[in-house]
Amino acid sequence: MIRRATQEDIPAILRLLEQVLAVHHQGRPDLFREKGTKYSGPELAQMLGQADAPIFVLEEGGSVAGYLIGQIIRADGAAQEPITTLYVDDLCVDESARGKGIGRQLMEYARDYAREQGCHNLTLHVWEGNPGAQAFYESLGMKTQYTCLEWVF
Repeated sequence: MIRRATQEDIPAILRLLEQVLAVHHQGRPDLFREKGTKYSGPELAQMLGQADAPIFVLEEGGSVAGYLIGQIIRADGAAQEPITTLYVDDLCVDESARGKGIGRQLMEYARDYAREQGCHNLTLHVWEGNPGAQAFYESLGMKTQYTCLEWVF
């Protein structure tokens, strides 16, 4: 069952955020710390009350098996068409539940939600050090929108 996250889901989301950080730290230890979470409990609690920051969880057997943190972004500039985007800020499936289609279900749910909200598109970023995630998103039919390059000193 996929639903909007509640306050009671915060400990499970924090646990999964630690798993995400471990993957990112392994791929880019120069950018990501070994321990911690992207968001704190109070930050997640604040996000739960924001209409433009949906957090969805997939519950399996009474436990949170995965989450998707989204953000509605409205862009309008002199050179850009005014569009609304659902940006997937973070997605995680518990290590013990991977390979069951949970990530796909969360992404399809977010896609349908974005359409219902009148979004033009759904976007996300994938770190180069995470080829499994990149392959997963491409298997959903997602295409590269742009490439970000860097010089590391």
